[in-house]
Amino acid sequence: MTTEALTSAEYIRHHLQNLTCGLQEGGIHCAHSADEAKEMGFWALNVDTFGVSLVLGLLFLYLLRRVAKKATAGVPSSAQNFIEWLVEFVDSSVRGSFSGRNPLVAPLALTIFVWIFLLNLMDLVPIDYTALVMQQLGVSHFKLVPTTDPNATIGMAIGVFFLVLFYSVKVKGVGGFLGELTLQPFGKYALPVNLFLELVNLIAKPISLALRLFGNMYAGEMIFVLLALMGGAWVGVSLTGMTLFGSQVILSLGWAIFHILIITLQAFIFMTLTIVYLDMAHQKHH
Repeated sequence: MTTEALTSAEYIRHHLQNLTCGLQEGGIHCAHSADEAKEMGFWALNVDTFGVSLVLGLLFLYLLRRVAKKATAGVPSSAQNFIEWLVEFVDSSVRGSFSGRNPLVAPLALTIFVWIFLLNLMDLVPIDYTALVMQQLGVSHFKLVPTTDPNATIGMAIGVFFLVLFYSVKVKGVGGFLGELTLQPFGKYALPVNLFLELVNLIAKPISLALRLFGNMYAGEMIFVLLALMGGAWVGVSLTGMTLFGSQVILSLGWAIFHILIITLQAFIFMTLTIVYLDMAHQKHH
């Protein structure tokens, strides 16, 4: 994708648009613009988000299974050392934030952390290279970072939310869960107020999980797009062109290095909040 054929606004819109496909008359149709994607309605699918998420999830499972099969009690390989360190790191996070007993929490936390980290890591792949490769394959739009799509982050947050509801009812019972929603924090005489506050608090959990991850990753992707746009403005050998080129290289490298911290931190925050929410679901209030 070159900026010669696109204006700056078109260039930005192109890189921020998903490959959206849906069923229409005559079969499956893929949108060529944001307006066309909106017209497809609710059942349209962001194929790039789904495809990249699925591939990275399978890659994560394959790599960990391969390391587990080759694990040895003797001198471990570097891959086994890294996986053992990762498992111990997640396990210590669970022990520090989760006070109940549930064998699902630690594996879930490990899956969330590694999977979201891999999804975020796609943000470090140069966006123009991806566009050029996909154009050679006849694909007009392709977003490589699933976590810049709110559908992906909201989907993961809803999964966590259903687990919170399930364990809240399982541990406290239906009566205990409803009592928690209606009798706290002001007692039985302020039931409507209690219910309103607790429902807001409950619904805010998945929304905050989803929007925090999406907002940070979308902002990071936007900065990468703007930095790439600087490279497109470099034409010919001149003082201005060389300055733009040098600035792009320095800023892109600096932002990429700093972004490694951001993508790791966002995965860690999502994992930690999931553990905390599940811990709250396992606590009984008297």
